[in-house]
Amino acid sequence: MSTLPKCPKCGSEFTYDDGSMFVCPECAHEWSKATAESTDDRRVVCDANGNVLQDGDTVTVIKDLKIKGSSSVVKVGTKVKNIRLVEGDHDIDCKIDGIGAMQLKSEFVKKA
Repeated sequence: MSTLPKCPKCGSEFTYDDGSMFVCPECAHEWSKATAESTDDRRVVCDANGNVLQDGDTVTVIKDLKIKGSSSVVKVGTKVKNIRLVEGDHDIDCKIDGIGAMQLKSEFVKKA
């Protein structure tokens, strides 16, 4: 049985030790051992670049996102302030100026 932690990004069990880092061979995500030890019980949400997100952060949208059921679009470069992390497929709860309350996937944003 392996005692290595699962990948925080994709949940893969096939992580391996690479010096002071853990690496996931399935999604190529890398994270430090210190981060893994301090966040064993919490869910880690990362942006498109692998930066860890927290409640209250400001993020920038990196791709045009169509809003389901509407003809509106969230444009690239839109800044979203004061995000809140939630459980589920869409793991960011936020309010976008001119659009309103929305849920976003962390893979389509980067930390500002």
